[in-house]
Amino acid sequence: MSELLLVEGLTKHFGGVTANDGISFDVREGEIIGIIGPNGAGKSTLFDLLTGFQTPDSGSVLLDGHDVTGLRPDRIARMGVGRTFQKLKPFPDLTLVENVMVGALAHTSHVHEARDKALEAIAFVDLLEKRHSFARELSTGQRKRLEMARALATDPRLLLMDEVTGGVDQKTIPGLIELVLALRDKGITILTIEHNMKVMMDVSSRILALQFGKRIAFGKPEKVRNDPHVVDAYLGRADAA
Repeated sequence: MSELLLVEGLTKHFGGVTANDGISFDVREGEIIGIIGPNGAGKSTLFDLLTGFQTPDSGSVLLDGHDVTGLRPDRIARMGVGRTFQKLKPFPDLTLVENVMVGALAHTSHVHEARDKALEAIAFVDLLEKRHSFARELSTGQRKRLEMARALATDPRLLLMDEVTGGVDQKTIPGLIELVLALRDKGITILTIEHNMKVMMDVSSRILALQFGKRIAFGKPEKVRNDPHVVDAYLGRADAA
């Protein structure tokens, strides 16, 4: 697999707090990279740096060999990077089609083409029957799918997903996991933040573990799960355990 994303020495300070401290990793085409870490580990800040919502103090982000460090979010999106957010904020008084068209219009100025793209994305996430419903009428799980559809409509090569299974009931989780795997099978490379460790271990090609803004482990799921630094971060001192 060829390298799609290369992150080197990414650092971001907020006053006296170092949110990301020299983080480096790579992402190969077709992978699902899981990003784990306790609250405050720097996961969401890393997503902000990768998608242009924040500018790093140092370090670089290369997308397909092109330096995208510090570019605006709209420019990065047009280069094939999509994103979903942990805090779901659809346009409540727009229909599903209209919500997803917002994403599609990032790549086309033709309304009919954007509508077709929106309907295709809505069908992919299995919400076609709800296409004329208002976003405010959806359950949390359905809003998660809507968020994926809106990102999918931007034609991403790389999709950053924040807490796909967060805030939903247990019976909803398997369907969301199936959808993530279907996106990968569609040819989309995925970075996903997730607190559900079982989900991460099951779906990830490799896992990046963060703590206090630093990378503490990166590799195959079984290797990361047994890493003493990861055990410390989640369970307390490994030697005490």
